[in-house]
Amino acid sequence: MRNRIVFLLVSYVSIIFFWGSSFPAIRFALHSYTPESLALFRLLIASSFLVIIAIVLRIGLPNMRDVPMLVLLGCLGFSAYHLFLNKGETTVGGGIASLLVSTTPIFSLVLERLYLKRKMGVSKWLGSFISFLGIAFFSLSYHSQSYSINGTVFILLASFSESLYFVFQTRYLKQYGMFAFITYTIWGGTIGMLWFFPRLLTEIEVASFSSTLAVMYLGVFSSVLPYLALAYINLKVGASEATTSLYLIPIVAVILSGIWLDEKITLLSVGGGIITFLGLFLIHGKQQMSRAKDNINF
Repeated sequence: MRNRIVFLLVSYVSIIFFWGSSFPAIRFALHSYTPESLALFRLLIASSFLVIIAIVLRIGLPNMRDVPMLVLLGCLGFSAYHLFLNKGETTVGGGIASLLVSTTPIFSLVLERLYLKRKMGVSKWLGSFISFLGIAFFSLSYHSQSYSINGTVFILLASFSESLYFVFQTRYLKQYGMFAFITYTIWGGTIGMLWFFPRLLTEIEVASFSSTLAVMYLGVFSSVLPYLALAYINLKVGASEATTSLYLIPIVAVILSGIWLDEKITLLSVGGGIITFLGLFLIHGKQQMSRAKDNINF
């Protein structure tokens, strides 16, 4: 029992720290790499690492008829997500970027309503509106409005592409299991970025060692290990409990961005963050409290 608690605690800390640190790491790596090359380099490292894990865990290959859809989902959840996020972080700080990405569940809710015909209550619609109001505060917190708006749009596009990945993954997630599915889609996302391989080779030659080290960190510690930790938590305590830790990621990103990159967070940014999280709480808080009550009753 004690070992289980320790493993769960380590898993939670790994998710929060590694994903939280990814946002300032991206910002740092962009000093030497273009957004396209950074996305491909990160995915190549992650894919290579996953090949080793797949061999050790004896993860088989997917059904051939599912490959086109797995590649498409990988392009949405990893290629497009990383590319747009990288482009956004050329003008938006790592801390703010992490807060913007936390709005992905809002897009997922809207897509589920449109395509899966799932109902959205008043609290979810109100929460979505409040969260987007918080995003407006982020944009106003920058000195250069055109700069911040462009970056914000790119990061919101990243969130939208990731939400498409989440909404349409259900069938394949059930079929292959969480870790195998993520492995297949990361491989698919890597295939979708190979167009930029010649550019990457050119940039590696002139990139600083510290920037390349940051990409290697992103490829292994921020792209693979958190998913292993999430899969473990999901297996032991369930999906709803596993995702609650994700709310702490922006806090870690803001702190690390301030320490590592000396990014200043304005009062307006803090206000935007509070407003955004208030909206997210309205979206998920009631549902999670209901699940917690069911668990207690059980």
